[in-house]
Amino acid sequence: MAEGNEHIFHQYVVRAERRDGLVEHLKARGIGCAVYYPLGLHLQPCFAYLGYGRGSLPVTEAAMGSVLALPIYPELADAQQDEVVAAVLEFYR
Repeated sequence: MAEGNEHIFHQYVVRAERRDGLVEHLKARGIGCAVYYPLGLHLQPCFAYLGYGRGSLPVTEAAMGSVLALPIYPELADAQQDEVVAAVLEFYR
């Protein structure tokens, strides 16, 4: 990487047990989060001709139900990061 340049991370994705409950918990506290890819590619209508169905890719399907993108952007202050961490910890306690 050239000097003076920095990474700009697009997503911070985690796998979370009870993901949907965590999403509700975070949103109730005003913390943005998203499930960007709720359906694996093998289950997208445009790929139906490939013949894959539910159960064909079990790891992908497990990820479909557990992945969650947490806030990440260059202007995210340390205090905001701490707030996200505290809210996640609160949910799992």
